Amino acid sequence: MNDARTANPRFSVGLTGGIGSGKSTVADLLGERGAAVIDTDLIAHALTAPGGAAMPAIVATFGAEFATATGALDRIRMRTKVFTEPAAKIQLEAILHPMIRIETERATQAAGGAYLLYVVPLLVESGSWRTRVDRVLVVDCPEALQVARVMRRNAMREEEVCAIMAAQTSRTQRLAAADDVIVNDADAAQLLPQVERLHAQYCAMAQRSAGRPA
Repeated sequence: MNDARTANPRFSVGLTGGIGSGKSTVADLLGERGAAVIDTDLIAHALTAPGGAAMPAIVATFGAEFATATGALDRIRMRTKVFTEPAAKIQLEAILHPMIRIETERATQAAGGAYLLYVVPLLVESGSWRTRVDRVLVVDCPEALQVARVMRRNAMREEEVCAIMAAQTSRTQRLAAADDVIVNDADAAQLLPQVERLHAQYCAMAQRSAGRPA
């Protein structure tokens, strides 16, 4: 299949960041201002929700115990398995990634908005996404703040959060891949001006990309 950029030549931004960095908050703010938000994490959740398209293959591969009583993915059980068994992670990705790509392409074709904003938690790790977008936007904050946020949000232990962070690319590597950075280590008063500035920048880039005066 053609990738998102080839299939839709519109100006696009890939938004990423470590767990607890505030990707969803920034994506929501940019979406409110006119970006067409396509969140691959939400797509993955839909695929593994009750009746989700990925669930039959997941149950066939891993067993019925990896589905909840409602038919959704048992995320806690699966998270434990993929963190302790690298082969299981590969199996899960082989099921989900092609489906996520198809749904992402479908959303791309249907999207309006001033520009495309792909929210991709593992954008840097995936390798291919960097060639599929025009800009990479990283939402950044200190790692201690990431841990505190996720512990509070998900009621997880510190060691569990640190294990997830260890499986992701490092903060240094993520920042090195960035074209743009939003620092989310304080409150809305600090966050909003950064969002406004980048949204204006992306709108101007999208207009130039489409051959229109900014």
